Amino acid sequence: MTLLTEEKTLPAEKRAARRPAHPLRSEYRRGFAPLTGVAVLLTLLVGAAIVADTWQGGWAETRDRLHTGAVLLGIPMALAAGCWQGGREHRRGTGELLRTSVRGSLSRFLATALPVAAWVAVGHLVAAGLALLATWYCATGDSPHLVVPLTDAVLIGCAALAGHVVGRVVPWRLAAPVLALGGYVVLGVLSYDHYGPLNRLSPLPRLWPEDVPVWWQPLATVAWVGGLALTAVLAHAARRRATALLPLAAAVAAAVLLAQTGDGLTRTNPVALRQVCDTSTTPQVCVNARYEKLLPQITDALSGLTGRLEGVENLPVRFADRQDGPREDEVYLPSVTPLGWSAVRGRLTHPERYAWEAGMALVGRADCDRTDPVLAATDAAVEHYLAPSPMEAEFDRQDARGRASDRAALKARQEARARLLAMDEERRRSWLSEYFATATGCDASGAPTL
Repeated sequence: MTLLTEEKTLPAEKRAARRPAHPLRSEYRRGFAPLTGVAVLLTLLVGAAIVADTWQGGWAETRDRLHTGAVLLGIPMALAAGCWQGGREHRRGTGELLRTSVRGSLSRFLATALPVAAWVAVGHLVAAGLALLATWYCATGDSPHLVVPLTDAVLIGCAALAGHVVGRVVPWRLAAPVLALGGYVVLGVLSYDHYGPLNRLSPLPRLWPEDVPVWWQPLATVAWVGGLALTAVLAHAARRRATALLPLAAAVAAAVLLAQTGDGLTRTNPVALRQVCDTSTTPQVCVNARYEKLLPQITDALSGLTGRLEGVENLPVRFADRQDGPREDEVYLPSVTPLGWSAVRGRLTHPERYAWEAGMALVGRADCDRTDPVLAATDAAVEHYLAPSPMEAEFDRQDARGRASDRAALKARQEARARLLAMDEERRRSWLSEYFATATGCDASGAPTL
């Protein structure tokens, strides 16, 4: 009676402190589960940081890098972590004792499996958030793609649950690393068979930077992968094993839908179909809207070329960066993709080379099988005037030390350059207008030469 009275007189905080903690709390806060989340986080961050030049600054590229890391690194790690956690009872020799517990087998399973599944998913989400922040400050356009990393977090959690089942069924200490290696191999085979039917069932289907998944594709993928994981869980731990048929049916239905849809799993991002233009130059400069924040840098890189073409006729209307190629009145704008070459972290890396590539697109005779030597020297002179190659001086030095034919070609190029530069502005503008009227043809007849 005295003890009960004392209990009632204790403050609410002390009474709460004396209550036993929920058994899941210690699993979530201490032990193996938090370590798995940290391991997934560090693995994904290191894997992304190594190739940061190829994705930082592009939202679609960041999405694809995170997705690749989540599938090829995160899922195998989640399988191994779940498997190791599932084999804990075998290693401790407490399996028989726990089976006499009042709680059902499914409750016991979830009590040890859910903390690992939650932590590996959280580790992925934190890595994804940090990668998105790394792209945010130097993003070149478009907007974040959040559906894919959220879907990947669910898939990684499902992989941990499936791995837990394997750990309980297979009492072998090496089961976890073998399962991780097997999962990596299977996912790699499925993912890199880009045009095969199995790729549509992979958590890493073919997805180009200019594409986005259709709205139901992430849901179907979760139903397919998650259905298989839930089937394994219920078949192993549920009191009524027949309930495993429900998620299995959902997984089969989702797999059939994914396999039969084919290329319809993705669509072109509407942003990738739009051009953003600077109309103050000749030709105009238009970039894909996914990289619209690079337009001022591109316009500045081409300012020398477009300034020399002011007043020249017979030019294309604009430089354009279209997915299906330039139209009749357009010319190809050198691409800034893949990131890591022409553009890194929202900056053009080699403006001079970029301008030279744009000038070469204007000449347009690179695809000709044979070109008249005099016309080739004329093209080289125009190229030199508009935007010379960064390697031009090196090529000239090599030809000067080469065979007689190389030295003769060098002399012809130098003489053509001198003639073009010696013209006054009005004469050169008129000559360039005549030149660009035939600049894309392989026939030398009618083309002006120097």
